[in-house]
Amino acid sequence: MINVTKFVGATMVMLALTGPAFADDAFNVKEIGSYHVGGREVHLEGLPVKMLKFTPDAKPLKSDPNGRFEVEQMYVQYVRLADPKAKYPLLMWHGGGMSGVTWETKPDGQLGWQSFFLKAGHDVYVSDAMERGRASWARYPEIYKTEPFFRTKAQAWTISRIGPTFEGRKEYDGQQFPTGSFDQLMKQAVPRWGSENNAPTQAAYDAYVQKQCPCVLMLHSQASSFGFKEALRHPDLIKAIIAVEPSGRIDASTDELAKMSGIPHLFIWGDYLKDVPIWGETLLPTLESYQDDLKKAGVPVTVWHLPEMGIKGNTHMMMMDRNSDVIAAKIQDWINDAGLMK
Repeated sequence: MINVTKFVGATMVMLALTGPAFADDAFNVKEIGSYHVGGREVHLEGLPVKMLKFTPDAKPLKSDPNGRFEVEQMYVQYVRLADPKAKYPLLMWHGGGMSGVTWETKPDGQLGWQSFFLKAGHDVYVSDAMERGRASWARYPEIYKTEPFFRTKAQAWTISRIGPTFEGRKEYDGQQFPTGSFDQLMKQAVPRWGSENNAPTQAAYDAYVQKQCPCVLMLHSQASSFGFKEALRHPDLIKAIIAVEPSGRIDASTDELAKMSGIPHLFIWGDYLKDVPIWGETLLPTLESYQDDLKKAGVPVTVWHLPEMGIKGNTHMMMMDRNSDVIAAKIQDWINDAGLMK
């Protein structure tokens, strides 16, 4: 059972949610909500007016795209506990071509890391970055300068290291992703844009950090470079970084990186990295270099290669793998050891 507590005036309202997923665990929720943050107003003019039918039997109506719009914002959903055990909220940032669904219910229907860390005592914030999911996206080429692109199933299968080839859905031996739910994973995929959208994405994340932190960041894949930059900009607001298979780094001098000497960093790597060139030959060496640079700057860095710890078969989507709770439990132990719990 989850007890959801809400105050209406001077009255406390209790809402009990029951079900098999919550039969053995319970946590008291103070508030569930959401907001948009960041973005800017854009004024478009000189665009052609069209007549559109909005329902099949309706008469055509004028659709005028000229006017003022809110664009480049991001979306944040939060669950705040009545009595959190963690000192700071945990902000979960998703990777490329995905949205905050990454952290919610897993493709096979099991509870994801959002629920795990709520049960562990964290206020949890799950966001959709600019251009993704409920953050919405803007017109192109008037605002976004290029069209979106989409990742195919075959590309997702191989880059996520589920298997060497999508043809026949060939898997790596012992891999942990529930492949019977792969199609469900791909239903989560959303359009994305190239690096030309990085600057407004970073600006939205920056507004988010300034609004919501101090906090702990949990970063997956593409989110890493945005999170690392926020830690460098706001070392007083970011209390720890958990980088789950990061795919980007920041280029900064040792003196600059030393500003983050009070921010413990945890890097987590799964299996089969050497089997996929983009990981073994490009991304992993780049991030290993970044880990070394941080250490030289006096930043506390912990690196986990899960197979070396006896945790084998994990894909790039380790938060969705069958053994994801094993990894989450170890992350929680690291959070405890870092002094981030009350």
